Amino acid sequence: MSGQPELPLRPMTLGELLDAAMALLRRRALPLFAAGILLAAAEQVALAPMRSWAHLTPPWYGPTEAYLIPWWITVAAGFGTELFVLTLLGAYAAAAAGPALLGQEVRHRALWRRSRPLAAAGLALWLGAVGTVGALLVVIPWAVFYGFFAMTPAALVIDRAKNPLGRAMRLAGRQTARGFWILITAYLTWAAVRGALGIGWTEMVRLITGAEPEFQTWVVPAARALGNGVAYAALACVSAVLVIDVRVRTEGLDILISRTRSLGGDVDKTLVHVP
Repeated sequence: MSGQPELPLRPMTLGELLDAAMALLRRRALPLFAAGILLAAAEQVALAPMRSWAHLTPPWYGPTEAYLIPWWITVAAGFGTELFVLTLLGAYAAAAAGPALLGQEVRHRALWRRSRPLAAAGLALWLGAVGTVGALLVVIPWAVFYGFFAMTPAALVIDRAKNPLGRAMRLAGRQTARGFWILITAYLTWAAVRGALGIGWTEMVRLITGAEPEFQTWVVPAARALGNGVAYAALACVSAVLVIDVRVRTEGLDILISRTRSLGGDVDKTLVHVP
């Protein structure tokens, strides 16, 4: 069944692209928020023993001079778990972006099958591991790694690319790295939201009530899980919509889809990238 497309089939400005990503998020809010918050909560549980080992205290988990190395290891691990979560959510958002672009009605549950879960999980593990090591050794700066590889799950699911890592890098680098800078802008924008949800209000409670850090040992991780889960879901939608926008701008995807529709062909196949 086809209906009115939910994503514009034309080149988008930055504002339009972010609006389209939020429209996709609203359309798939239940599964994306549920999965995002669940994965973000698991991330907080996984990081808890490392924070304890590094003697980090809430709400900021900042370093102390005596534990700089454990703090840096914990930060690198957090970067890796973040990439892992973003890749899994990005695959689902990408599975939702295709039907939204083509005006197709697909149930939430059916999108899990379209998201290539096994391949996405393997990709998430790889990106998480390499991202952790790269951040730990300061071989790959965070911004470079995220900016060039955030579109990898969309390249896997929408484009069905045989080499989604290379495909994501090429898409991010086109038009003087427009995609790269959009991803960085979106990440920094949602970092402010994450800070407000995950740290800001808990710090205000501490200042008002005078609560000791022990009070925040469970409140702050729970708040971070909420803030991160919301931000992760939003960023996953940005990366999915951005792949479509880049392809419209540089590969004529809008022309291909319009031509296929006029000829009565299979529009789903036009989303598959042909090298």
